[in-house]
Amino acid sequence: MAGQESTPELEGQWRLYEAYNELHGLAQEFDTPFDAPAVLVVGHQTDGKSALVEALMGFQFNHVGGGTKTRRPITLHMKYNPEFDTPLCHLLNDSDPSVSLEKSLQEIQAYIEAENMRLEKETCQFSAKEIIIRIEYKYCPNLTIIDTPGLVAPAPSRKNRALQAQARAVESLVRAKMQHREFIILCLEDCNDWSNATTRRVVMQIDPELSRTVVVATKLDTKIPQFARASDVEVFLSPPASTLDGFMLGDSPFFTSVPSGRVGLGAESVFRSNDEFKQAISSREVEDLVALEDKLGRALSKHERSRIGVNSLRLFLEELLLKRYMDSVPSIIPLLEKEYRSSTRKLSELDQQLSSLNEAKLKEKGRIFHDLFLTKLSLLLKGTVIAPPDKFGETLQDERVNGGAFIGSDGLQFPHKLIPNAGMRLYGGAQYHRAMAEFRFVVGGIKCPPITREEIVNACGVEDIHDGTNYSRTACVIAVAKARDTFEPFLHQLGCRLSHILKRLLPIAVYLLQKEGEYLSGHDVFLRRVADAFNNFAESTEKSCREKCMEDLVSTTRYVSWSLHNKNRAGLRQFLDSFGGSEQSAIIGNDSNMTTQTTETRLADLLDSTLWNRRLAPSSERIVYALVQQIFHGIREYFLASTELKFNCFLLMPVVDKLPAMLREDLESAFEDDLDNVFDITNLRHSVAQDKRQTEIELKRVQKLKEKFRYIHGQLNSQQAKFGQ
Repeated sequence: MAGQESTPELEGQWRLYEAYNELHGLAQEFDTPFDAPAVLVVGHQTDGKSALVEALMGFQFNHVGGGTKTRRPITLHMKYNPEFDTPLCHLLNDSDPSVSLEKSLQEIQAYIEAENMRLEKETCQFSAKEIIIRIEYKYCPNLTIIDTPGLVAPAPSRKNRALQAQARAVESLVRAKMQHREFIILCLEDCNDWSNATTRRVVMQIDPELSRTVVVATKLDTKIPQFARASDVEVFLSPPASTLDGFMLGDSPFFTSVPSGRVGLGAESVFRSNDEFKQAISSREVEDLVALEDKLGRALSKHERSRIGVNSLRLFLEELLLKRYMDSVPSIIPLLEKEYRSSTRKLSELDQQLSSLNEAKLKEKGRIFHDLFLTKLSLLLKGTVIAPPDKFGETLQDERVNGGAFIGSDGLQFPHKLIPNAGMRLYGGAQYHRAMAEFRFVVGGIKCPPITREEIVNACGVEDIHDGTNYSRTACVIAVAKARDTFEPFLHQLGCRLSHILKRLLPIAVYLLQKEGEYLSGHDVFLRRVADAFNNFAESTEKSCREKCMEDLVSTTRYVSWSLHNKNRAGLRQFLDSFGGSEQSAIIGNDSNMTTQTTETRLADLLDSTLWNRRLAPSSERIVYALVQQIFHGIREYFLASTELKFNCFLLMPVVDKLPAMLREDLESAFEDDLDNVFDITNLRHSVAQDKRQTEIELKRVQKLKEKFRYIHGQLNSQQAKFGQ
């Protein structure tokens, strides 16, 4: 477009480009969903990507060379301006893109190189944040080009792990950029055989039909000498449809060559000025055309010539982008209107938020939030389906991982599939109930651990008044020890599990408040205080409840009250009668006259084998075992019932009847002592004021863009009406 004079049509195009450049900047700065068309350059490190971008621009500026030289995407808003013999460049400020600073080419180069070196030293060596440069120059096309980091294809060996990680990071960044459907993808391939789809492999994952992709074969000047036959050149210039899948933009690939060498005054420089560099590009184009015709043995067609060289590619991209710009104008205006309304609404909310930052209103807000928060907690315990289970629910397996599992002395877990509703994602009261049901199921099924003969003998000891054996005492000693060791871990596990379930109520309650617009956004310090108070309450209440349960366990394993263990007395009598009777069955027979003698004999034998004999007979062992079983099972039933009752009374119920008063007391105390810190009023006021300033800036820019696009839309409509007449 160099040499063109200013015309009304050209001025209209400039206005259009300028409006889209501002739109792209606005979208980047405020993360707004504007479809600003641009050319996204994608290629591997060795494809000559940055060199081609410079050739399209008409001057050199980038950090070009081997290895990774682009670690941040570089957005170039280029505008043709015949008045500038040297490029006029403005670098947009990273922290405030509304501010742009005029920079020389050398300063731009230094900034890009410094950024690349900075990122190279960081853990994440790439950044998706764009470096945005605005350029006006007599050789510039009217284009917005985004130069992305070069893709890497490392070897698969283990020693290349660092390079493989870098390759994944680059591909992830490039894929994310290609997701923008308004971007035209410039896909660079350095190959002389189209069956090698190195860059297309990545591009076609996002654009499988290549419907918004322009394919470019780079380094044409190095490819031409490699072709031995004219037919090879024919296939390369016009690849069959089976080789290049899809319906690419332009119908066929472009072919470019960029002369090597840098612009500068040093001895190593090849070109003394950008004019020389520009002339070398045109000369290379002519040489490529001559070399191709010589290889083909015929003249190139008009279409073939239109696909050879940087200038042809630039003209095609300019026309394509201009068409996209003009087609998008009608759809941009409603988007800007929507953004304007959104920004106006946000500004009104911020004004309201600033006006509400006084003590009385903040206290009232805090009290209202307190009541609403408690209402949500109560609702979650009683049962609700408002919170999505897929987001907040836990299966039993998840619950065990996050809150701890019930594990016995054998180190095994009960199969979770046998617990009712194990696979369901539960929260709140339903999850509490399932956990308690699992506790009953697991602990209720525990059998008395095995008893060894050594344990029985050691438990017998010596009485303080005689040296006989007291097997009832022996049984008590063994039973209470086994019960304490068995049940105490379950008590701690239950406390941990139920504490986890209660603490999970907090984020779910917050979600419900946010969903219903009742959340105190922006008051993070206050919300953290409420969260800390709730979590501390849950922890202290669980600890207190567990201590009460521990007192019960200690009492039942310290002193045996037989009234607690007589439920199985009939079974115990039958058991003792069965083994006592079987030992005497050979003597007794069916003679009823010998009953008295038999009873006396049996009693004497029993005393001989228990009280007077330290040698552990089978009968003594069985008596101890039976007594231990009875005592252990009695302790288990009492422990199970009392633990469940106490956790319901002293952990669950306090959430309903004690938490409200505790939270209110903590709240009022904080209001009296240090209201400013509770709500962080000073920082909050500063933060809201800053948000307001940013929103006002955005609103002004959106309003300005609205007016520009309306004017452009009106001009386009008048031109269409004029041509339609």
